[in-house]
Amino acid sequence: MTVRLGDIAPDFTADTTDGTISFHEWLGDGWGILFSHPKDFTPVCTTELGAFSARKADFDKRNTKLIAVSVDDVASHNAWAGDIAETQGTALAFPIIGDETRKVADLYDMIHPNANDTLTVRSVFIVGPDKKVKLILTYPASTGRNVEEIIRVLDSLQLTADYKVATPANWKDGDDVIITPAVSDEEAKERFPKGFTALKPYLRVTPQPNK
Repeated sequence: MTVRLGDIAPDFTADTTDGTISFHEWLGDGWGILFSHPKDFTPVCTTELGAFSARKADFDKRNTKLIAVSVDDVASHNAWAGDIAETQGTALAFPIIGDETRKVADLYDMIHPNANDTLTVRSVFIVGPDKKVKLILTYPASTGRNVEEIIRVLDSLQLTADYKVATPANWKDGDDVIITPAVSDEEAKERFPKGFTALKPYLRVTPQPNK
């Protein structure tokens, strides 16, 4: 199955380190990040789960739940959690799905046979409150993810969901944003009382509206 931006995130029921969950019900009315790692007791994954756990408060502030998945079982995840805490200096702060049957991996197309026909690649899916997929990132097994970048794009997604703006290259929270072309200059004057600068008719910059 191929999941694309704008699709409803496939729902599933699975065992996790926090018990059995139904994904959509577990998400509730907030945002969620589902991310896969190739295998337990592997070096890059250990650093990643530690890094995500260390930033859990930042995700909580953004009303965003984290959940990980790999093709190992829950018993393996629970055993590995001790290594994560020992080596990364933080306890595992979110559930990991046991997916030994590859049900979730197949639903989200996390196994890429030309890379590895048994292990999940490093996929990231950000899911909005409407249960639609807002962002998909895929990394090879050899490259660890940048948690700061995940938070940056989450900030962008949440901002642009509430305002008729887009975020420019290298944007970070607090920077100026771009007014979308569908908004006329007259409407922009009403929507963005801080004003805007028109670098081109199609490129209008305004201070971040929720700051």
